[in-house]
Amino acid sequence: MKTVKKILRYTKSQMFFYILAMICAVISVGFTLYIPVPVGEAIDFMIGKGAVDFDKILSAVIKIAVSIGLTVVFQWLMTYSTNVISARAVRDLRSDVFKKLNTMPLSYLDKNARGDLISRVTNDAEAVGDGLTQVITQLFSGIVTIVGTLIFMMSINIGLALVVVILTPLSMLVAGIIGRLCAKSFRDQQELQGEISSYVEEIVGNQKVVKAFAYEQRGEQSFEKLNKKLFKVGLRAQFAGALANPCTRFVNNMVYAATGIIGALTVISAFMGRLTIGGLSCFLTYANQYTKPFNEVTGVLTQIQTALAAGERVFKVLEAESEPDDSDKLTLGEARGDIEFKDVSFSYTSDKKLIEGFSLKVGSGEQVAIVGPTGCGKTTLINLIMRFYEVDKGEILLDGVPTSEIRRDELRKQFGMVLQDSWLFSGTIMENLRYGNPDATDEEIINAAKLSYAHSFIRKMPNGYNTMINENAENLSAGQKQLLCIARAMALDPPMLILDEATSSIDTLTEIRVQKAFKKLMKGRTSFVVAHRLSTIRESDTILVMRDGNIVEQGAHEQLLKKRGFYYELYNSQFADS
Repeated sequence: MKTVKKILRYTKSQMFFYILAMICAVISVGFTLYIPVPVGEAIDFMIGKGAVDFDKILSAVIKIAVSIGLTVVFQWLMTYSTNVISARAVRDLRSDVFKKLNTMPLSYLDKNARGDLISRVTNDAEAVGDGLTQVITQLFSGIVTIVGTLIFMMSINIGLALVVVILTPLSMLVAGIIGRLCAKSFRDQQELQGEISSYVEEIVGNQKVVKAFAYEQRGEQSFEKLNKKLFKVGLRAQFAGALANPCTRFVNNMVYAATGIIGALTVISAFMGRLTIGGLSCFLTYANQYTKPFNEVTGVLTQIQTALAAGERVFKVLEAESEPDDSDKLTLGEARGDIEFKDVSFSYTSDKKLIEGFSLKVGSGEQVAIVGPTGCGKTTLINLIMRFYEVDKGEILLDGVPTSEIRRDELRKQFGMVLQDSWLFSGTIMENLRYGNPDATDEEIINAAKLSYAHSFIRKMPNGYNTMINENAENLSAGQKQLLCIARAMALDPPMLILDEATSSIDTLTEIRVQKAFKKLMKGRTSFVVAHRLSTIRESDTILVMRDGNIVEQGAHEQLLKKRGFYYELYNSQFADS
C-alpha cells in the first residue's frame, strides 16, 4: 500500500482530469446500467402467444441504441482522461528520478550498475504508467458500476440483491490470496530485467573489447543464463498472475448460477417476492455487471503487480540519500589556487584502508604531479579535492577555506578536468567544446581547439565544427576524442587544472605539442597532473610519489632521481633502455 500511495501522489496535480474521468464514468456506467431496463421491458412485451407489442418493442430498441451510443462517447472521454493522468504522472516520475540521479553522491553511482539505473528510469517508470492506467480506469468505472448495480438490483428485488452481495466477496478473497503469492515473483522479474539491461548495455557498449578477446560466445552463454533465469521467474509470475482471473470468474459464475436458480424459484413461486421473467433477465444482467469490476481487476492483476514491483525499484532511487544540500554554503569568486591537505584520511570501504594522515601544501600556480603504481590513491586525491567523495577525517582547504564549507558547484567551477576516459555526448563538436562554458564565443572555442592541436583534424571533418558526434563518439579515434576533451577544458579557462592521464591516447609527436599547450594553459594556474608516463611530468614544480595511500617521496624530478628511491625505480622501469 505504501508504494500505491507514493504512485498516486504523482496524480494529484491532475484534478481536472480526475473530475472529468469521474463524471464520464458516472454517465457511461449510468447508460450501461439503464440498457437492461428497456431490454427487460422488451422481453415482457413479447411473452405470450399473440401478445407481442411491436410499437413498444421498437421504442425499447431505440432507447437501447441511444444508450449504447452515449456510453461509447463517455467511455472514450473517460479513457482519454485516465491516459492523460497516467502519462503526466509517469512524465513527472521519470523527471524526478533523473533529477535525483544528478544529486546522488558518486559513491552511489559507482555501486549500482549503470544499465540497471537506466532501466529504472525507462522500463520501470513505463511499467508504473501501464499499471496506473489500468488501476484508474478500473477504479472509476468499477466503483460507479458496483454502486449503480446495487441500487438497480435492490429496486428489482432486495432478497436476490443480498444473495449477490453476500456471495461476491469470495472472488476478492481468492484474488487476494493469489496476489500475495505472486508478488515476490514480480519483484524478482523486475530485478532481473534490470540486470539484463545492465549486461546488454555493458556488452554492446564495449564491442571492440568483446571482439578483441573473442568473448562473443562466452558473452552469449552468460546472457543465456540470465535470460533463462528471467524466463523461469517471468513464467512463474505470469502463471500465478494468470490464475487470478479464471479463478475469480469461476467463483462469480457460481454466484451467477446460484442467483439464477433462486431467481427462477422466485418467478415461479414468489419465493422472495414477486418477479417477472423480464425482471429476472434484467436482474441477472445487473448481477453479471456487479461482478464485472472484480473480474476486470483480477484480469489486469499481472500489470498491477508488475507496476508495484517497478514502483518499488523506482522509489528506492528516489528515497536513496542524496548529497546533502549545501545551498547555504560559501560561494567563491575566482580562486587563487592555494590547496592544503590537513591530516586527511579516507577509504572507499571501512575494511580496507587507503589514505591515512595525508598532509600537503600546494601554492598558487604550482604544478603538482602525482605518480605511483595502480591503486596507490592518485585518482582518489582528485576525487577528494573535487568533493566527489568526502574525507573521513581531516580537511582540505582552498585559499584557506575548508572545501566542506564551499558549495560543491562553486568549488567544481574552479577546476578544468581532463580525464583518462574521454566522454563526449551526441551532438556537434562545437556543442561538446562549449559544454563547460556555454557562454564562450565561437572564436574562443576555435582558439582553444588550436591550442590543443585539435583544430587541424576538426577542419578535415565533413562539417568542421558542426560535425555531429555519434553515440559513444564512434566516428572519432581515441586520440581525437582526448584532444577534444583537452580543448573543452581549455575553453573553460579555469583558475585550476586537473589532468588525469590526459595524454594517454595521444601519439608521441602530438603529446609534445599538447604539453607545450598545457604549459601555456597551466601558467599561473594550480595544476594537478596524475600520470603513469613520467616523461610528461618532468617539469613539474613538485612530484608526489605515492604508495599505498601515502606520499613516500616529494620533490622535483632531478631531486628525486638523485635520491635513488622509489621514484628512481619507477622512472628507470620506463626508461631503462633509453
